[in-house]
Amino acid sequence: MPTFDAVFFDLDGTLADTAPDLAAAANRLVVEHGLPPVAYEKLRPVASHGARGLIGAAFGKRPEDPEFPALRDTFLDYYEADIAVHTRLFDGMEAVLAALETGGIRWGIVTNKIARFTVPLVDAIGLTPRASAVVSGDTTGHPKPHPAPLLHAAEISGVDPARCLYVGDDLRDIQAGKAAGMATVTAAYGYCGKDEPPETWGADHLIHHPSELLALLR
Repeated sequence: MPTFDAVFFDLDGTLADTAPDLAAAANRLVVEHGLPPVAYEKLRPVASHGARGLIGAAFGKRPEDPEFPALRDTFLDYYEADIAVHTRLFDGMEAVLAALETGGIRWGIVTNKIARFTVPLVDAIGLTPRASAVVSGDTTGHPKPHPAPLLHAAEISGVDPARCLYVGDDLRDIQAGKAAGMATVTAAYGYCGKDEPPETWGADHLIHHPSELLALLR
C-alpha cells in the first residue's frame, strides 16, 4: 500500500460521534414547541448536514421556509451550550490517531462545521494540541466539496496533497478529496445520509470501522 505523509479527517460522523449532542439540541427545540421527541434513528443519518439536516428531520422545514431561520438560530444556540456532553471519538479512532503519531504521520481535521463550533468542540475532546491542522467550513470561504479547505490543511501541515489521505462520511468529502488530489476513504460507519449509498461515491477505499485505516497505512 502507498505510504502517506498526512491523514485528514472530516469531524462529524468520521472522527467523532457528534450526533448525540446534535440530536439532543434538536429535540430540546422540538419539545419546546410542544411536539414529541424525534427518534434518534431518524436524526443520526442527517447529523453531518448540521442545522439544515436536523431542522429538516425534526420539523420538516427547509432553509427557504420562513420559520427556518428562527429554528436554526435557537438550535445552534442550544448546541453550542452543550457541544460536547455526549460527543466522543468513534470506537477505535484513538488507537488510529496514536498509531499515526507513533509513525510520524501528521493528521488533521477538515470539516464544514464553522469555527464557532469546531474550535470549542475540538478543544473539549482534547485534540487541538495533537492536530497538524484544524480547518473549519468558514476558514477558506469555500466549504467542501470545494478542495480549498483540504488544500489549506495540507499547506499548513507542510505536506504534498498527493501524499495525503482524506477520510469522510459524506459524498462531498470524497468529491473534495478527489478535487484536491488526495486519496479518499469513505467512512461507512458514519452518518452517510440516506440519498446515495456510500459504495457508489467512488472513493479509493471504504471502511466499516476506524481500525481498518491502519491496514491502509502499512
